[in-house]
Amino acid sequence: MKKVSSGAKAPGEAGRPVPLDAIDRLLLDELARDGRMTNNALAAAAGIAPSTCLGRVRALVERGVIRGFHADIDPAALGRDLQAMIAVRVNATARGHLAEFGDQMAALPEVENVYFIAGADDYLVHVATADSAELRSFVLEHLSAHPAVASTETILIFEHVRPGHHTTS
Repeated sequence: MKKVSSGAKAPGEAGRPVPLDAIDRLLLDELARDGRMTNNALAAAAGIAPSTCLGRVRALVERGVIRGFHADIDPAALGRDLQAMIAVRVNATARGHLAEFGDQMAALPEVENVYFIAGADDYLVHVATADSAELRSFVLEHLSAHPAVASTETILIFEHVRPGHHTTS
C-alpha cells in the first residue's frame, strides 16, 4: 500500500455512503479477495456479461468506491525491515495547513501511509526504514525539524496481522 493524500477527496469519500446494489457488492467482494481477477472471471462470478462488468467496475472507480489497484509489496523484501507508526501532533499555529503537512509526509519515500486522525495527535505516519538509524534520521530530519510539528511519538511495529490473510498452525 502506498500513500494516501490528506488533500482533496475522491467522489466516494465525501462523507456520505455511495449507493451500491447487490451486484456492486458482489464485484467488490470478489475484487477484495483477488484484485487480479480477470474481467471475464469477475463477470462470471457476478452472473453478468463481461461488458456490463467492465462498465460497473469503471463506474465504481469513477465514483471513488474503488480507490485503486496496486501491488501490496512487503517493505522487508526491499530491505526496509523496520516499520513504525509515528504519532504526530502539529503546532496550534499550523492547524490551517494540516492537509499540506499530510501531503508533504506522503511524498517521502519512507512513508507507507498517512492517516489524519482525531484525538490528542493529528497524524499517524506509517514508515518503513532499513534500520533504527534510518528511522532516527527520518524523525529528526522530517518531523522534529519541521516547523509545524509540536511533538512525535514513535511506536515500533513487530508484526502486522492482516485481515483475510490468516495462517494455520
